[in-house]
Amino acid sequence: MKLPNKVIRYNGSVLSKFPLVLRLLEESDRTPADLFDALKQHMDDVSDFVDILDCLFALGKITFTDNGRLRYAV
Repeated sequence: MKLPNKVIRYNGSVLSKFPLVLRLLEESDRTPADLFDALKQHMDDVSDFVDILDCLFALGKITFTDNGRLRYAV
């Protein structure tokens, strides 16, 4: 997981991508594949995307619906 430190700047870390993901999920629920397609220009690779989803889920900011879509947790 890329966290900001002496080598990795904040803009290169996964933390800087949290607002991008949350903004898209505020608009509507999305499948993980749709969300990745919308954000892939901002990601270095799919592992960054998975790390972002892991962190947001652990923080209680996103949830999964019964049909497998991601939802912004209010």
